[in-house]
Parts: sequence; C-alpha cells; structure tokens
Amino acid sequence: MTTPRETYAHGHSDAVLRAHGRRTAENSAGYLLPHLRPTDRLLDVGVGPGTITVDLARRLTEGWVDGVDNAPVAIEAARSYAAAAGVPGVRFAVGDVYALDFPDAGFDVVHAHQVLQHLADPVAALREMRRVTRAGGLVAFRDADYSAMTWYPENRGLDRWLELYLQVARAGGGEPDAGRRLKSWARAAGFVEISCSASVWCYAEPEDLVWWTETWAERVTASSFADQALSQGLSSRAELAELAAAWRTWGEAEDAWFGVVNAEVLAKASPHS
Repeated sequence: MTTPRETYAHGHSDAVLRAHGRRTAENSAGYLLPHLRPTDRLLDVGVGPGTITVDLARRLTEGWVDGVDNAPVAIEAARSYAAAAGVPGVRFAVGDVYALDFPDAGFDVVHAHQVLQHLADPVAALREMRRVTRAGGLVAFRDADYSAMTWYPENRGLDRWLELYLQVARAGGGEPDAGRRLKSWARAAGFVEISCSASVWCYAEPEDLVWWTETWAERVTASSFADQALSQGLSSRAELAELAAAWRTWGEAEDAWFGVVNAEVLAKASPHS
C-alpha cells in the first residue's frame, strides 16, 4: 500500500507551536478523561509541543505514554516541555500515523487531537490506530470543523480568511471540515461501538482575544499556511497582510466573540481478525 502524503496546512512555526501550547488535557481532551485509568498504556498521535501528552501522563501514574509526531521540530519541543515539567512515564519519537512503529494491541488508549483533518486518508490512519489498540480499548479523536466556526462582529477579512484556509487545507490533501465527518470515518475504519460528542472553544475575554487574534495574524503572514497560499497561487502577500490586519482590527472590538466547534469520538476497538 502506498502511504498517502499530505501537506500540513499550519506548519510548525513559533506562532503555531505557541498556539498549540495552550492546549491541555482538560480543555482539549475532557471527553476522554473520565475513561482513563491510572494503569493505562496510552499512545498520543500528533503530539505537537506535547502539552496534552504530558498532561495525560500526569494522570496515568502507574501506566505510561508514548507520543509520536511526523515533525522532528515538534518532537524536540515536546521533549523539552516534558523535561521542564518533570513528568516521568512519557516518551516521544518521530512517527508515521499510517505506519505506527508499535506492535498490535499494545495500548489501552490511542488519542489523536486535531490530526485527522490534516490527513489525506483519515480512515487508513484510524485503522492503524485501531491495530495498535487492545480489544476493548479506546481510540479517541477530536477535530475542529472550520466551516462551523463563527464570530461576531461580522468581518469581511475573516470571511476571506476562512475561505482561503479551506482552499489551502484541501489543496494540501486535508479536510478542514473534519468534525462533522468523524463518525463516518470511524465507521469506515471498522469501528462498531462509537460514542460521539462535541465541545466548543470560546474566545471572548480580552486576554484570550489578544492571544487568538495575534496568533492568527502571525500565521496568516509567516507560516506554512502563508507559504502554501502563495505557492498555490491562492493569495498574494498584499492580501495576506490585509488579512492579518483584519484579524487585529476585529479583535479590538469590544463585542468580539469567536467560537470553534470540535467534534469528539470514543471508538471501542473490537477483537482483531
């Protein structure tokens, strides 16, 4: 089988890693936490800077956590974060979601946060996650749905940003409206016992708005997203600068509010054939 290849829309610039570094188990994997046991063996796929992974490891005091990402810069950041946090029982390695370097049924839980939306073949990735999960174990995954994002006040610049993001992500092989598709992807991957939920990130407090708007203003002009928008002929440097300014202007509105809808799935692994 030929391994699918896609281009990660966000890349791993400082702005992206800083943004992902605000994620914790509570604000990004709350749907999974009630199902964890201290003795669980857990695999985290697509760890980014490792903040969720380390937070999960804190809870698995008698188990262990392995984390993989296909980007060496992310693994380096995750290792540094884990070392600074002083959390034992967590290991990081560069890995391929389509060919995980672990034996069959080696984990009680496999977790993936904001990963499937960036993959050319999310169903194949889920099958591989299922392979390394023991019978009766859980595969947990959560993804945003970009077209379901909403904000106020209305802003033409943000409208154009979303249109451009959808174009860039799909041109790179991903599906930015992944959230609404998670259940169907789970079924296609062979899961039968599937539990679905949704949760929202909300940015309305001044501190959150400053962070959210500034990180996107940076990413619009200085990240892999910007590079791809330019190389694919979908935008120009002048337009990207206008979009960055639109983000900053929008975020200064006293009534500014932004909601990100995230779909979540807990899929139980059945016995392997």
